[in-house]
Amino acid sequence: MPPRHQSGYGEIMKTGKVPENILKRSVLGQIRTKRKDVAGGAGPGEDCAIFLPPGAGSGGIAVCMQETAVALEDERYDFGGAGLRLTMGHLIQKCANNLAASAARPSALLITLLLPENTEEKTLKALMAEAENKCRELSLEIAGGQTRVCAAVSAPIAVASGYGVCLESACCRDKGYAGRAEPGQDIVVSKWIGLEGTALLAGYNREGLLSRYPAWLVDEASGFGRYLSVLPEAEAALEAGVCAMHDASEGGIFGALWELAEGGGVGLSVDMRSLPLRQETVEVCEFCNVDPYRLMSGGCLVMTAKDGPGLAAVLRERQIPAAVVGRVTEGSDRILWKDGEVRYLDRAGRDEIHRYLSNIICRKETGKQKGDEK
Repeated sequence: MPPRHQSGYGEIMKTGKVPENILKRSVLGQIRTKRKDVAGGAGPGEDCAIFLPPGAGSGGIAVCMQETAVALEDERYDFGGAGLRLTMGHLIQKCANNLAASAARPSALLITLLLPENTEEKTLKALMAEAENKCRELSLEIAGGQTRVCAAVSAPIAVASGYGVCLESACCRDKGYAGRAEPGQDIVVSKWIGLEGTALLAGYNREGLLSRYPAWLVDEASGFGRYLSVLPEAEAALEAGVCAMHDASEGGIFGALWELAEGGGVGLSVDMRSLPLRQETVEVCEFCNVDPYRLMSGGCLVMTAKDGPGLAAVLRERQIPAAVVGRVTEGSDRILWKDGEVRYLDRAGRDEIHRYLSNIICRKETGKQKGDEK
């Protein structure tokens, strides 16, 4: 093996998604075996694999996976030394969103739970009850999984594998599902950016926020979790002739736009003033000193269409806020416009919420701010 300073393999990784350069080099670069009955598999921005068994017609099965350190609903803001912890319901919603953005109807789930030693049975029972409640809401069946007590973990870890049936009208064998972003298409986003991170940060910082803002604003921000499903807009978009979809989540809207463009091998031009941003998100991000454009944005679906205004109109008719924010372009330049100034979109990076929580944990442990770059 080459020396570390020559290979680049000594790069230190931080909490959150593995950086894209490491993903390509040390994960995707090791995957070489391919099968004709697997489409839309591992790749930058690919949240689901599509299985197309011989004789299955034009449809297929979509599969995705999500994982998190998990907490019970009434403990979800007790981040502690484990950093970000989501609820079972939040984790399952992420799986469902991945499937919907891949033109699949969510149908089943496998759940693996890794529990620390000395976990009480009541905790396990409560976690599974929360999972079942969310699955009932989404008409998902928990079809199996694994449950294990493991000395190697310090907080409960949940892994959810979601399965869905691809809509035949949206699936083709050479691309997996209906498509990739292509030059000339409009870019449309649903609802607002930063919803997911705003809800988490507002819940964690409730007392501090109440000292600066009215209770109604803090309550509204912490209640943004009710907007996290993208299933309604994905269904409407498919009926309206959407060309490509990608659900925004970790890495924020900037990460989602990069992954959409990277997956299609295209460029983009986006007017930042058109990106829909709630005032509650602006206030919470200012209080926490985080960038709303790089903040977890679950609940926001990024789409491309030949007729962006028409797609946005269809969504608004169904009471789903939507805005045309830019266009897909040829080449590889990913450009952001704001007040006449031009900047280039960087590759998807660390989500702001992980940087923020790393600082919080460091202050609790050392009593001083961690020098962690954005």
